[in-house]
Amino acid sequence: MTDCLPFHAPFEQFDQWLALAHEREINDPTAMTLATIDDDGMPNARIVLMKGHGQEGFRFFTNYNSVKGQELVSCTRAALVFHWKSLERQVRIRGSVERLSEADSDNYFNTRPRGSRIGAWASDQSKPLPGGLPTLHAAVTEKEAEFEGVDNPPRPPYWGGFLVRPLEIEFWQAGTFRIHERARWVRSSVDDTEGWAGGPLWP
Repeated sequence: MTDCLPFHAPFEQFDQWLALAHEREINDPTAMTLATIDDDGMPNARIVLMKGHGQEGFRFFTNYNSVKGQELVSCTRAALVFHWKSLERQVRIRGSVERLSEADSDNYFNTRPRGSRIGAWASDQSKPLPGGLPTLHAAVTEKEAEFEGVDNPPRPPYWGGFLVRPLEIEFWQAGTFRIHERARWVRSSVDDTEGWAGGPLWP
């Protein structure tokens, strides 16, 4: 991979690719597929937005009572995929999952627009919605009334963040005639910051 860093620096490589995605990707360069596993071993996948990353891992926020929230608590393993179509690049991540602190969740929630905060209170995420959109709109109206005059509604106790601590990070760059470039880093423990090892993969 011509612009890859040495195989001990996957986070720095990710930073380089993400910076370019912010310049060139048309929509949501921080969008990522989150894959989880339910209690029967059936996989689930959906798109969420990364809301922070660093040497410790990748952050996102959700309703803890949602399907993904429950699956992440039950099986503390997950996979992420970033796909930047405009760059013909992918990044695949697998690792362990933990809940962020209440302070971290509060800090992020306090940056959200008021309407998004109301929406977090109104939605019983992933549950059946009898009556469809009218029921949802009624729930939002009810919460608007409940927080009337409150400029900054607080974070619901059932809403907050997760951190995916990677054990494996793989980079993929498209090439012509399927001559793609792939490179993978792995480590034995999420606490082993110097233990990354890796190399190229067949496409």
